[in-house]
Amino acid sequence: MLGAGLARGLMKKAVAAAAAAGAALVAVLAFGATVFYALQLVVVPLAAAAITFLLFAVAALIIVMMFFASERAEPDEDEDEPAGIGQRAYTLFRQRPILGTVAALAGGWIFLRNPALATMVAAAFTETSHGGRRRR
Repeated sequence: MLGAGLARGLMKKAVAAAAAAGAALVAVLAFGATVFYALQLVVVPLAAAAITFLLFAVAALIIVMMFFASERAEPDEDEDEPAGIGQRAYTLFRQRPILGTVAALAGGWIFLRNPALATMVAAAFTETSHGGRRRR
């Protein structure tokens, strides 16, 4: 079935993401301990703990600032309505991928239930906009 394969693929990706997140957590904790023990050779343990905390707080602040700076740097796209239904669907998938996927799955279910709708939608997707041209 299509659903079982999709669920299995999503489960594999979720397990891989969890494993990667766990490995990253262990790496950050080990790095923090290494920094703490290295600083402890130079300063008293309380100062080493404070410096380690400050180092990680500054690193987190830099990461957050980079995230927000990249979010602001993206140019705002024109809010004009797309001309055709194909462009509307494309815009929906670009701006809201989860909603677009749900809409596509719902549309696929409707097409399975009523194949006549498939021809109407296919015709709507292939229509072109004739805004500037006139027929004689």
